[in-house]
Amino acid sequence: MKTGVSVADAMTRRPISVEANTTMKRCAEVMAGNRVGSLIIKEGDRLMGIIKERDIVRSVVLNNVDSSKAMVKDYMIVDAVTINPNVDIYDALVKMRDMDVRMLPVVDNGKVVGLLTVKDILKVQPSLFDLLAEKLVLREEEGKPIFRKRDI
Repeated sequence: MKTGVSVADAMTRRPISVEANTTMKRCAEVMAGNRVGSLIIKEGDRLMGIIKERDIVRSVVLNNVDSSKAMVKDYMIVDAVTINPNVDIYDALVKMRDMDVRMLPVVDNGKVVGLLTVKDILKVQPSLFDLLAEKLVLREEEGKPIFRKRDI
């Protein structure tokens, strides 16, 4: 179901980014200062990887790594799933669902041009929420009054 809305229309055009030689502590500071949960790691305009708060917690904090010495290049996700800016947001959301990611760096001709998140898509096209609902895992789901299509 195409929406007629492209990734370029919905994406964040200036995602927060750092270089690969940035310390994990600085990454956390940049995330906190910009109120974001992930950073694009770039070299010039080229995507090197992505780092999320969860990566910092699980890789650095839990392992008592000195965040002021650890470099993001050693912890970033280097094979980040990306998307082209000309793709319809429906297809982008399907890709996010299938790859189990909540954000996609937007890359055009090898250059990072933006970041697309689930929030971006749902803000523009809330009717696409049903695509994600089946993949959502809720803790203690059996005790919650969850609406399902079969309940209609």
